[in-house]
Amino acid sequence: MHVPHLPRASFRALVSAACCAVLGAGLLAGAGTATAKPSAQEAAGSKVVGYFTEWGTYDRKYFVKNIETSGSAAKLTHINYAFGNVTGGKCAMGDSYAATDRAYTAAESVDGVADTWDQPLRGNFNQLLKLKKKHPGLKVLWSFGGWTWSSGFGEAAKNPAAFAQSCYDLVKNSKWAGVFDGIDIDWEYPNACGNSCDTSGRDAFKNLMAALRSKFGGSLVTAAITADATSGGKIDAADYAGAAQYVDWYNPMTYDYFGAWDAAGPTAPHSPLNSYSGIPKANFYTSATIAKLKGLGIPASKLLLGIGFYGRGWTGVTQAAPGGTATGPAAGTYEQGIDDYKVLRTKCPATGTVGGTAYAKCGNDWWSYDTPATIGTKMTYKNQQGLGGTFFWELSGDTANGELIKAIN
Repeated sequence: MHVPHLPRASFRALVSAACCAVLGAGLLAGAGTATAKPSAQEAAGSKVVGYFTEWGTYDRKYFVKNIETSGSAAKLTHINYAFGNVTGGKCAMGDSYAATDRAYTAAESVDGVADTWDQPLRGNFNQLLKLKKKHPGLKVLWSFGGWTWSSGFGEAAKNPAAFAQSCYDLVKNSKWAGVFDGIDIDWEYPNACGNSCDTSGRDAFKNLMAALRSKFGGSLVTAAITADATSGGKIDAADYAGAAQYVDWYNPMTYDYFGAWDAAGPTAPHSPLNSYSGIPKANFYTSATIAKLKGLGIPASKLLLGIGFYGRGWTGVTQAAPGGTATGPAAGTYEQGIDDYKVLRTKCPATGTVGGTAYAKCGNDWWSYDTPATIGTKMTYKNQQGLGGTFFWELSGDTANGELIKAIN
């Protein structure tokens, strides 16, 4: 998604009739495919992938430096830089000013050194280079698509080889050599409806990922896939199992199952781990998503567990327990119905848990979000399932001292 300054609107659609989102992919090495080798710091199940949003440097004032000062950089194995655009059948820059041009002051810079007017690379990309210098094991992937920019994948699917070439030329551009270790694809959604409806067919996603793997060779290739595990739902719409041989891992977006796009409710946690009595929709929870993907033959080691560093909320709610009626989305800092964990932890502290995640009622507002305790529960599940690790949307939602990423580790 690309609405600058806003949290990821793409997720909202996951549960609407028109959409359901999941980030996905795993570490399956199929015959004749070359997936990247894990680094020494990536023991089985230990990947920690955090999204960094290009537009977060504006209103949110969340810079690459904050990844370091929060302690998050030392706990991450990978950063997904979101988002590059997909247009005209090709990969394209999102916001070139934020990415390569913005001059950072000494106070804003990762290493305390200000940018100069004549240096060849500034912006987020240069800051990421500085971060990688401090953390040599850290890998960065450029993520393309998202809610707003996924409509471009339909054109890209008509000529996968040309698309892959354009992405390679952009990601590996010598002007920012050393920044990116691979590419992440966030197509919402192949052969299904999201912000727009895709009709490229069930094989389009697999063909696109095959072309990317062929072009990127041993560099990382990952993807976001839908969490919709309903029968005939978005997982069934594309050949995610067939494409798994071409990816290093999938990030199934196991959040945004429920939210105030259903303005009247019923209230329900947006990222339940398990089902519970009264859940509004069958198979709309994390463990159902993982079970379905594993059941298709996708190796557990190629599936990462998704965590949201934000909450979803309603207003006009009288019932404290889940399942109450509402009158619309609760007020949020940047967008209605959503707010960061760092805000909610004090604005509306958790009062209970349901389905393995937390919820809270304060005044007429009802929120659900993950806490360090519920993340601990999810990490136990991740380990029991043998999953390849954890990913989260997104870094700026955490506290200044990295409360949630500490719970992941």
